[in-house]
Amino acid sequence: LGGCVSFGGKAPASMLVLTADNVVIAGVAHTASATEALVIQTPDVPRKLDTNRIPVQINASSIAYLKDAFWADKPARLMQSLLVETVSAKSGNLVLNEIDAGGKAPRSLSGSLIEFGIDASSNEAVVVYDAVKIMRGSATEKRRFEARKRMAAIEAAPAGAALNSAANDVAAQIADW
Repeated sequence: LGGCVSFGGKAPASMLVLTADNVVIAGVAHTASATEALVIQTPDVPRKLDTNRIPVQINASSIAYLKDAFWADKPARLMQSLLVETVSAKSGNLVLNEIDAGGKAPRSLSGSLIEFGIDASSNEAVVVYDAVKIMRGSATEKRRFEARKRMAAIEAAPAGAALNSAANDVAAQIADW
């Protein structure tokens, strides 16, 4: 019976990740009270991004997924981790995800990862993030951030590199905001 059971398909040869351009320096402690820490929540995503595949927008009404291109995790969690690292590195403040914060979030950044894929018509990697900043004692603010990076070919390796670059661009814009 053991030879008859199959748990999933063949593993991909490699998986893509996001690596931060701005990183927290090892050994440096960031401390703050629970009310001063910034909590970055996992962004909402449309169904096309709720997978570890890279969507390719073929035209206004259809998408496909890029062959042999797999993220190591879903884009929402990858983007959240990138934002935590980038905002922490650029601001020097204590930045947490919602799990580390234990549900306490008087200062938070949430939002929606609207696009995180390839536009076939322009050969560009596209990242669009609608961010919502909530700070105790001040107005709630919403802003859209976008980055596009040209690609020589719509293939796994160039797509991963271009999306990593575009995601870092968006993360830096949000950190500066």
